[in-house]
Parts: sequence; C-alpha cells; structure tokens
Amino acid sequence: MNRQDQMQAVADSYVQGKKFAGIQWQVQVAGETVNTGSAGFADAETQKPIPDKALYRIFSMTKPVVSVLALKLIEQGKLRLYDLLPQLDPRFAKLRVLTPQGQIQPLQRPVTVEDLLTHRGGFSYEFIPGCHVSAYYREAEILADGQRSLSDMMGALAELPLAFQPGSSWRYSVCTDVVAHVCECVTGRSLADLLQEYIFAPLGMKDTGFTVPEGQQERLMSMYGVGDLLSLPSLDITPQELVPINVEQMCPLNNPQFQRGGLGLYSTLEDYVLFANMLLDGKAQTGEVILSRKMMQMLRANRIPPEQMPLAIGPNVLAGYGWGLVGRVMIDPGQAKSLSDGGEFGWAGAASTYFWVDPGEQMTGVVMAQYMGATLPLTDDMRVAAYQALI
Repeated sequence: MNRQDQMQAVADSYVQGKKFAGIQWQVQVAGETVNTGSAGFADAETQKPIPDKALYRIFSMTKPVVSVLALKLIEQGKLRLYDLLPQLDPRFAKLRVLTPQGQIQPLQRPVTVEDLLTHRGGFSYEFIPGCHVSAYYREAEILADGQRSLSDMMGALAELPLAFQPGSSWRYSVCTDVVAHVCECVTGRSLADLLQEYIFAPLGMKDTGFTVPEGQQERLMSMYGVGDLLSLPSLDITPQELVPINVEQMCPLNNPQFQRGGLGLYSTLEDYVLFANMLLDGKAQTGEVILSRKMMQMLRANRIPPEQMPLAIGPNVLAGYGWGLVGRVMIDPGQAKSLSDGGEFGWAGAASTYFWVDPGEQMTGVVMAQYMGATLPLTDDMRVAAYQALI
C-alpha cells in the first residue's frame, strides 16, 4: 500500500465496519495539500452522499476559535490575561468554592482571564466523572439549555459553586464559554459579530457560524452516538453502533440567540483547514495578520505546572500534553501514546471532529465525522496514518 493511501484505508475500515457513517479529512504541509479524502455517507440509513462543503457540528473545536478571538482582543489592548472576572461581570463577584467534603470556602483570589483560557478557573462540566459540582450544573441545565442567551447562561453559572480554588487545578470546563462572555463584555458586541469580523471574514471561513439557515440544512451531516454530552466521557466501553441522535436542544440549528464559547459552531472541513493553517504563523492565506508572531509563540507555550499534570478528562488521560492558550500542546513526546511531535497542538470535538497543528513539520490536519461519544480511536488512527506518510 502506498503510504499516502493509509488514511483512506483507515477511514474505509471504520465506515465498512459501520462504526461511522461518513468521514472527511485533509492534511497540509507547508500550505500544500498532501492528503485529502472522504469515506462513507452523510446519512447511513439513506446512503446519501457526503455533499459538497458538508456541514459538521464541531462542538468543542469551537473553543480554539473563541480563544483566538480573546487573544486578538488582548493584542488590541481591550483585554489582559490578568484581568479579573468580577471586574468584567460583577455577577461573578459572589463566587465561592465547594470542597469535595461539602464545605463552602471564600475565593483565595478572583478568577482571571488566564485561568479561563487554561481551564483552571474552578468551573466544571455536567459530564465530568466524580466532580462534586456536576450535579449542580445538570440541575441548572448549563449545557442542556441551548435556547437561552450566553449572558443568561452566565447568570445561571455565576450562582453555582466552583469546584476548586482558581489556578489550583486543571479541569475541562465551561471556562471558554466564560471567555466568550468576557469578549462580549469588553467590546459591547455579540460573539457572532466579533468572530465574523476578526476570524471568519479575514480567513475566508464563509460556512462557519452558530446557525444553519433552512436553505443550507441539507448540507448537514447526520448525527449518531450513544447519548449526549451529559453522559460523556463514558466509563463503560459500549459497542459503537450507528444510532441516530438529536442534539437540537443543546445546539439549535437556527436560533439567532444561540452563541457559545465552548461549543455550538457549525463548520466545514474546508473552513476549519483555513483556521488550522492560520495557527502555523498567525496569518490568513491573503497574508493578513490575525495574531502577531510573539502572540503565536505565547499561545503555544504550556501553562500548566507539573503538579497539576497529567491532564485528564474523566478516565481519558492526555498523555504527554500540557495546555497553552488555545488547546492541548505536546510537551513530552516520550509520554505520547500515538504518533505526535514536540510542540504539536490542537483540540477535538465531542462528536468526533479533530485537528492538529505541528509547527516543526509545518503540518496541519483536520478530521471530521459525526459520532457523539465515540469509543473507537478514529482520530488517533488518522493522525498516525498522516505522520507515517512523512519521509
């Protein structure tokens, strides 16, 4: 087999095994496409072909996009890493910490913007196993209610206890939703408008946003899975079967009020490749600077101290990875569990979307599928296939 055919073989095997309905991918090196393709269908039941510029719910791959927006505002002097959350929204001035033993403690210091960008703000998610505040998040429907505005979501969040003192631990969380709210607070503008001006328009991301107009919904890939975000990550290894699921309550298709920092964007493979490529040098294809050279150096640096590592989301350990200002970053390839490179960074989405950026190899890769709560290592296998083709 040709080394460049390995990604196609991996994707075909997952589709033929009826583990994923449809998969798309693209890998670029130094701005040139070295591997791109697709396997399967937009809908497994009807075998509808994957449409041109298929739309995906990218869930947490929204986070790096919103984080880049925050860094852009920092470069403009509208925001700082050391800004305090209660100064930006006084509703967060009354935050307290609930210990695992049930004690209420005052904050030793306020949450900062850096805490938010690095998931060390003390916030959590409904689905984090063993987290003692998750039940409060479920009761308040922090994730589940996609009908309320971002500001209203923040109002509900500000009433809940933190899981730990700000800066003292790493926990994957709604921190990036708070980042999005902070961006709105310091500009007086909506998140959608800010993303359009500072990210989507300069990069040419014409098909990315929080809504899918009715006339474009036929381009949306069908969603499959074993449940929803509230049951992730699963501690039980269940068979991966193509069971259709509906995530409309959490991620409405066409509600102009729905804007989030941690999830919610719809995008295409082509659009997200443009974003991933920008993260190599901070520039759009046109040469327009999105982030400066010094900011690019900052965002790739690990900010998690050794005592707060290894990073983990429930049972899933991010072996070898630290965390920068936009996502994971490989800081110890000797701990990596699949092919990677020192400095490789990126993130993933709960419905099997994934991207990586490797500055050393000048490589970017994006993999798109739609399966919530996948237990099979599609994205790892696709990245390994991409790396083994390098000679």
